[in-house]
Amino acid sequence: MTHKLLLVDDEEKVLEFMEPFLQGEGYITVTARTGKEALAKAREIKPSLVVLDWMLPEMSGLDVCRELRKMGPVGIIMVTARTDETDKIVGLEVGADDYITKPFSLRELSARIRSVLRRMDGHAVAMQTLHYGELSISESECRVWKRGQEIPLTPTELKLLLTLASRPGIVYSRLQLLQAALDDDILNDERTVDAHISRIRKKIEDDPSQPVFIQTVYGFGYRFGERT
Repeated sequence: MTHKLLLVDDEEKVLEFMEPFLQGEGYITVTARTGKEALAKAREIKPSLVVLDWMLPEMSGLDVCRELRKMGPVGIIMVTARTDETDKIVGLEVGADDYITKPFSLRELSARIRSVLRRMDGHAVAMQTLHYGELSISESECRVWKRGQEIPLTPTELKLLLTLASRPGIVYSRLQLLQAALDDDILNDERTVDAHISRIRKKIEDDPSQPVFIQTVYGFGYRFGERT
């Protein structure tokens, strides 16, 4: 399968830096220079993944990320000159699958793209729908429901949730979750897991501050509550 990538940056030189290399890697690439143009092209071409600059004219990369998440499954890598860890967490909280800071190497970008695409492609493995009280998880359909209402999850969120839910009561360290669910413990760090878990809890828990499904085991990591 040839993946389509949407490259979004307001600087032409950045697009000219990325596009030839990624085409050489075998991807089909389309570019956009504003937030509104990015959303229009995403609706048109339905990309597998979007490389999305944080600072864009007309609307910010964060706002574009939020809108992309409403369109269906798509990988999103945020690109920014910001180096503050808080900014990274914000990017992940609004729905990004990964985050890379400028300046970056083309090989690092390519590795991150492959990592996110692997997570998405890995969801094709068939599996029975799992039921945990009011929560239902189908890996074969890549869908999650609570009280019959579908909950939209990113590919990374779904992989993390399935990793935990497939073995209720088993404690996973952050490093284990990086390796099992985020596919690459070198390109990410343990705080990345915390950000994704926080975002999943906001979607599936009645009270994220008192989680029932994804529980924190202090000093160790996370576990999924016993099936009910």
